[in-house]
Amino acid sequence: MTTPFEPPADLGELSQDAPRRLHPMSWLFVLLVNLKEFALPLVAALFFGRDGNAFWEYFGIVGALVLAGISFVQYLSYRYSIVGPDLVIREGILSRNVRHVPLARIQNVSLHRNPLHRLFGVAEVQLESAAGVTPEAKMRVLSMQRAAELEQLIREVRLHAQHGDVLSAAQSQADAEEILVTLPSSEILRLGLISNRGMVVVAGAIGVLSQLRPDGFSRSIANLGERLFGQMATLGLGPLQWVLAGVLLALGFVILLRLFSVLLAFLQFHGFQLVQTEDRLRVESGLLTRIRASALRRRIQHWTVDESLLHRWFRRQSLKVETAVMQAANQAERGLSHLVPIGVPASIEKMLQRLLPQADWPNLDWRPLHPKAWRRMFRPAVVVLLLVCAGLSLGKPGAWAWMGLLLLPLALASALGRGRFGGYALSDRILAFRSGWLNRHWSMVELHRLQGVQLTRSLFDQRNGMANVVVDTAGANPFGHRIHIRYLPEDEARMLYQRLRSSIEPTPARTTASAAPVR
Repeated sequence: MTTPFEPPADLGELSQDAPRRLHPMSWLFVLLVNLKEFALPLVAALFFGRDGNAFWEYFGIVGALVLAGISFVQYLSYRYSIVGPDLVIREGILSRNVRHVPLARIQNVSLHRNPLHRLFGVAEVQLESAAGVTPEAKMRVLSMQRAAELEQLIREVRLHAQHGDVLSAAQSQADAEEILVTLPSSEILRLGLISNRGMVVVAGAIGVLSQLRPDGFSRSIANLGERLFGQMATLGLGPLQWVLAGVLLALGFVILLRLFSVLLAFLQFHGFQLVQTEDRLRVESGLLTRIRASALRRRIQHWTVDESLLHRWFRRQSLKVETAVMQAANQAERGLSHLVPIGVPASIEKMLQRLLPQADWPNLDWRPLHPKAWRRMFRPAVVVLLLVCAGLSLGKPGAWAWMGLLLLPLALASALGRGRFGGYALSDRILAFRSGWLNRHWSMVELHRLQGVQLTRSLFDQRNGMANVVVDTAGANPFGHRIHIRYLPEDEARMLYQRLRSSIEPTPARTTASAAPVR
């Protein structure tokens, strides 16, 4: 029988019951977060709401001063302490709030450090659990010493829960750390060339600018196009030269986007390390902003291997995971998601064999989709292209409006490729699913990790003798590669559903997640 946990005495002042404040500069970082949230309305009011009233000239200054006062009050009202096995947080002035967070509940300690954090020697600490969609605690900010003490204390609690006794800090620090993956600059360069991060950022910036000044933004784009093509028209170019100029412009735009993607890749993954300590994996990366996140191996719910067309050209793949801690979209970059951002297929295979040996990757017995699955994939593309061409022909009649039908061969090739490549593999311990054509994805989940399974059939599925199997895991990211096995033969889909349903333990948390079979 284990004794109740008490904080070790050698962890410094953090282990005492006396409430402590955050770092003295914490108010500054809270202010910056508040300014970021209110920056858009303040800028809009200052630059786009002016009507001759001088008040607008000082609106931003007054707003910033108010936010600074609120941030300082938040710093003064925030206290934290360790009371027995709990982290106790007190905050609020008019409305006092006291929260008790059991340390044993914490599954991940995430540290976020941008250049300003590093200048003051502090870090934003985020404590996450396996349940809920928000952090158990978010501390802006702690000194690195206090953050390390808190992280060590949580580690002691976990060891006590596992072994029934508390190991000393010296013993726990003696646990061997093994570096599994590092990324040299050459690999980060390849990652930048492969990824589309630059396009995502540019598209987001265009969307924001178009919303702030819809008329002015569109007018600026039109003026830029008129100047560019007006200057080219003065050169007296022939048809072939116009085509060549268009190709060169498009190529230059693509090169700029790829260079921007390379820059973003270095900012995010510079100094990347994947470290294993006992059953815990830790990732640390970042050039200006350093992010460190860790999670227990047993908390990994979902494994995905990605291989785009550019990945294959560079002979590379990437490995991503999803853990049982929260997977909110705005926390994806701070969590343990990119296990191997880029690597040769042999390194990905070695990593999976080490961390997920029961998958027997890549020696899986893949089962294909329904032989007519490609037809189901092709028909929607045909309908969409016909509707688009019909709409264009009504607006501006002409043969060019039907040129969209030239995309039909590409749609057919895509449907055939996805139909042939798609499939699933099932063993006693693993369910795997693959999909894609030019961009390919393989996802794997351990059967005992399943939270729910569904069998669905649409009217088109019933007409073609098909069915779909959809599974769910804890902390599933809706934007990731989900295990949605579509276009299976109906009998095979029902057998797969029954097999997966029987593998889900009948616990109260899972009983409600499992759906009834479709009749």
